[in-house]
Order: sequence, then structure tokens, then C-alpha cells
Amino acid sequence: MSSSVAVASAKWSRPLLKTVEIYWKESKYEFLKRWRMPVYSLSVILFPAMFYTLFGLVLNRDLSGGHREAATYLLATMGCYGVIGVALFGFGVGVATERGQGWLEVKRASPMPIPAYFTGRVMMCLVFSFLVFLTLFTLGTLFGGVRLAPLQLLGLMATLVLGSTPFCAFGLVIGYFTKPNSAPSVVNMLYLPLSFLSGLWMPIGVLPNFLQRLALALPPYHLGQLALHMVGMESRGDIHTHINVLIGFTLICLGVAVLGFRRDEGKLYG
Repeated sequence: MSSSVAVASAKWSRPLLKTVEIYWKESKYEFLKRWRMPVYSLSVILFPAMFYTLFGLVLNRDLSGGHREAATYLLATMGCYGVIGVALFGFGVGVATERGQGWLEVKRASPMPIPAYFTGRVMMCLVFSFLVFLTLFTLGTLFGGVRLAPLQLLGLMATLVLGSTPFCAFGLVIGYFTKPNSAPSVVNMLYLPLSFLSGLWMPIGVLPNFLQRLALALPPYHLGQLALHMVGMESRGDIHTHINVLIGFTLICLGVAVLGFRRDEGKLYG
């Protein structure tokens, strides 16, 4: 009892600069840990780049004027596909694995503020999301003839990087309600179908009407439409509606994740 009281007291009495340093170090080492794991760092960056190269650059190379349009369109949608993968695998698989290993219990027992763990993981996802954007934009500019105005470029970058956060929350739900061995399968079972049905692989207009209506209920669809709007491509719906859906989705996921967190707390501490 006395040790837990001491830990709690240390958390609340820590100077502000020391707290900032803890958050910074947690974010830094979370990124370095993932960067040094090729199964994560290479896959989340190279797979979107590979698909973008195939569908956005190679298969459309004979379209003359349409080549640039296709490359720009898929830059936005494949960018969404990439950052969603960063978040789902970073949170969904990562949290589930560390829960299974007991690492979260160690973190919980340390004097580190609880939010620092989650903040560090979010910052890691934001950095990797930026790397995905940078890789795709470089490919599109060099080989696809993509040309974006400065405001379009900044808007797309902000949309993709910040747009990964709702899926960080979704990944957190997966991480708290799946086991380490099943988490990768669950993520893949959700990630690929949701991306396809949301129009991230092909224009939503080519899908059957009932799938187009279904897409309205899928968060990746709304992120994709925001990204298309930012690059000046034809998009559906109102920008405020897309933003509100993503905010609502984030809040719902955070609420469910809190239930999972409290369930684990109850198992540990009664």
C-alpha cells in the first residue's frame, strides 16, 4: 500500500519540465523502438508505396493527361490507406502485444504518468504517418507528374497526419479487446475490407450503389473524401460532415477503450 501511495505521490508532485521530458522521452523511444522493427517500419511505409507505384504510376502510365490525374487521386486515397495502417498496426497490434507481455503492468507500476504511454504511441504514429505521406508524395512528384499548390500540399499533409488519430483510437479498442496472437488477424480482417469499401483502392463511384451507401457509415471513406478535397479532386459530401463523423468516431472509440482499460485495471487491482 505504501509503495503505491509513493508512486501516486511522485506522479502528482513532479515538476512541469520533468513531466515534459518524460513525455518527450516516451515519444522518442517509442518511435525508435518501432523504427528498429522492420516488420513494422518497412511494412507500413513500403506497402502503401508499392501499391501506389503499381496502381497510381505503372498501370496509368499510358493515359497521357489522365496519368497525372490518376496519380494525384491515388496519392490522396493511398495516403489514407497508409496512415490507417500505421495507426491500426501501431496501436491495435502493439497494445495487444504489450498487454500480453505484461509490459503495460510494468508501465502502470512505474512513476511515469499513464497518459505518457499513450501520448508517446500517438506521436510515433504521427511521425510514421508523415513518412508515409512524404514517400508517396515524392513518388508522385518524380514519376507521376503530381503538382500541388503549397496550400494543397499542406492541407493534404495535415489531413493525412492528423487523420490517423481517429484510427489510433480504433486501434486502441482492438488492442484492449483482442489477444496478442489474434490482433494481427483482426486488424487485417478490418483494415483491408474497410479500405476497399471506402473507395481508397478505386473511385467510390465504380462500386455498386448499395456499397456506395454503405461507405457513408465507414470512417475511412470520410478521411478519403477529405484528402481528395485537399488536392482539388472531385469529392462527395460536405467537409464539415466528414470532420464531424471522424470526431464522433474518435470519441466513441476512446469511450470503448476506456472500458477496456478499466477492465484491465480491475483485474490487476480489484
